[in-house]
Amino acid sequence: MRPHPLLLLFPLLTFCPDLARAQETPRELNTLPTAPPPAQRPAPEAPRQLSTTPVVPDSVRQQQRQRQMDQMPAETNRFAVGLKNGQVLRAYDVEVKQPVFGRSFLLVDGLQRYDLSDVRYYDDETGHYVRTTLPKSRRETTLRRDRPGRISLYSITSTQYAGNGFGYPYGGYGGFGRYGYGGFGPAYRTVKTEYFSKDNGPVENLTIRNLAIATSDNAGSSALLAKARSFQRISTLSYVAAGGVILAGLFTTLNPSSAGPTISPLVYAGLPLLIVPLVVQSKQQNSIRQAIALYNRGL
Repeated sequence: MRPHPLLLLFPLLTFCPDLARAQETPRELNTLPTAPPPAQRPAPEAPRQLSTTPVVPDSVRQQQRQRQMDQMPAETNRFAVGLKNGQVLRAYDVEVKQPVFGRSFLLVDGLQRYDLSDVRYYDDETGHYVRTTLPKSRRETTLRRDRPGRISLYSITSTQYAGNGFGYPYGGYGGFGRYGYGGFGPAYRTVKTEYFSKDNGPVENLTIRNLAIATSDNAGSSALLAKARSFQRISTLSYVAAGGVILAGLFTTLNPSSAGPTISPLVYAGLPLLIVPLVVQSKQQNSIRQAIALYNRGL
């Protein structure tokens, strides 16, 4: 008698449970085996940053600053020199040389030498200067520009003899002793003369009359100059009155009456009149400055 084939497979199914389960699981057609998901790698750690910045010593910082300054280009064009031929020079150093013998000249950067008669304007450490002829004069001179604008102000400073300074401290008002002994010897004083020009035109004397003509197209400036002219009249009248009263007092003092020599009270009465021009002249100068500033602003 031949045994049944299933009986022969029974022992194998007993010892191979996986094979039995494979037989029990229904088989899917047209499917591919799925690969396992790739393993994820851990993200790289970020580099650690220092919590504090390194401290640079002061000596190293100073060396770095000095190295940067050495690498910067040198300033070689801070001043300008304008020649009469139209050429404009840029220079680092400008000096005016006035030799004892010979003509004055302009020394540019210690190398180039220009005669002042060939210079139209120049700058230096003290300001801006122009070469021009003064009113009623044919000789050129150097004027310092004090204020630019449509009405530009210029000035020139000169030293004048003020008589014998003996007995006056510092050689008299506004001056100095020639020998430096507090006023012993001839005395001098420094005088500043002012000029102006309109729209870079010819230079004129700084007077109320000349300013009134130059600013006649501005009503505000004309009104201020009219006020300055009235202050000028008051100042002149005060000087005349003070001089007359003091002279009368001196005449009375030099010709005393029978009561004895006394100082006339007219001398004391004339002193307050000398203070009035000082106050009035201050207001006059203020009105002139306001008129020039108003004209330059174009109001």
